[in-house]
Amino acid sequence: MKEYDVVIIGSGPGGYVCAVRCAQLGMKVAIVEKYKTLGGTCLNVGCIPSKAWLDSSEKYHELTHTFKDHGITSTGVSLDFAKMSERVKKVVSDVCGGVSFLMKKNKIDVYVGFGSFKDANVVSIKGDKEVAEIRGAKIVIATGSKPATLPGVTIDKERIITSTEALVLKELPKKLIVIGGGVIGLELTSVFRRLGTEVTVVEFADSIIGTMDAELGKSLLKILKKDGVEFYLGHGVTEAKSNGKKVTVKAKDKKSDAIITLEGDYCLMAVGRKAYTDGLNLAAAGVKMDDRGRVDTNAHLQTNIQHIYAIGDVVKGAMLAHKAEEEGVLVAEYMMGQKPHIDYNLIPGVVYTWPEVASVGLTEEQLKQAGREYKIGSFPFKASGRARASNESDGFVKVLADKKTDEVLGVHMIGPRVADVIGEAVLAMEYRASAEDIGRTSHAHPTYSESLKEAALAATDNRSLNM
Repeated sequence: MKEYDVVIIGSGPGGYVCAVRCAQLGMKVAIVEKYKTLGGTCLNVGCIPSKAWLDSSEKYHELTHTFKDHGITSTGVSLDFAKMSERVKKVVSDVCGGVSFLMKKNKIDVYVGFGSFKDANVVSIKGDKEVAEIRGAKIVIATGSKPATLPGVTIDKERIITSTEALVLKELPKKLIVIGGGVIGLELTSVFRRLGTEVTVVEFADSIIGTMDAELGKSLLKILKKDGVEFYLGHGVTEAKSNGKKVTVKAKDKKSDAIITLEGDYCLMAVGRKAYTDGLNLAAAGVKMDDRGRVDTNAHLQTNIQHIYAIGDVVKGAMLAHKAEEEGVLVAEYMMGQKPHIDYNLIPGVVYTWPEVASVGLTEEQLKQAGREYKIGSFPFKASGRARASNESDGFVKVLADKKTDEVLGVHMIGPRVADVIGEAVLAMEYRASAEDIGRTSHAHPTYSESLKEAALAATDNRSLNM
């Protein structure tokens, strides 16, 4: 039986980054992955293919709708859905191949098969033809998550589908019903609507992207409605049925109890994800789970079995690839006696619709609930020279700062390329910058990031220069 300093079960962003960092620190590492390709949900059926689809759909929509504003006239434009799909597959293949290269570069042994615990130190790996066993002085559980569903809804993976199937559809739906107004549902709503699909979103809450600052959800809702997306907020889905060609969805209005009936080609179930621990045989290792089916860990991401750790979607916290990566690095460094730290308040959240939505820190609602005194600085993209030049004037940047100290407490944005701009806010907050610190920092002109500077100035004695 081969022995390793650390065995990692799962090769998603958390698992493979943890493996690389462990190897960098001198450990002998093995990684176990049940699929033929590395990268987990994010690289194979999540972050990477969805962003590739979003990019293609944006280009098509610009060509057919907005290029004329730039003086570019096009005729005979056609959509080759199959070609788009092939490009997405190529992107996924290239990125996953990059992870395989990293494993070879860092001399990490890769085992393909379903990993489970035989005991607290031995991992059994069931491959296509045989079962192997390896021993780890330390073990990291990085098995990620899987799509959640609702009572009364059976996912058949043909007409009633999850994001996994939606990303590899062989045809463009004429009418799509999306259950869930969160990140996954709205990103795929954006993809298909921009390609010409009629999209209806059903959401139980009274707002969309409910975990983010309320102003962001209100603004995005308005923009998506303008693009032709139909919304039923405050409706709980009671039933979804398929006859093989069409799908019927029924939902009840929370306030009136009235039932609506919707019909479409496909129904996308996007009500979130849940920790994936199926078949891990955690009991054999003595590892405990919490009341929500996640692996229970302490502040150092250790389970109740000291040498076994867990990271990413399988533990508490936001289900984000970059959060999993940070946890993978933390675990690797903690194993070697270092003192790493993650400030979970500074893990940014992003929705890759168009315009993009990004957020970090406390929301205005959280500050009100805590009774904390704060001030607001806001700047609209319609006042940004760069946004105007690009014909992108939707959205704004909002900076929340402590009323007395001026320390930035939260930054919330909706607009062009804010997924990239939010990184500046994260860095500033990591060093506990004040709004004035950001406002006094020189920003290149004209850029989208100037809008953050202007919002910070607005939070500093209302000193915005361009509004």
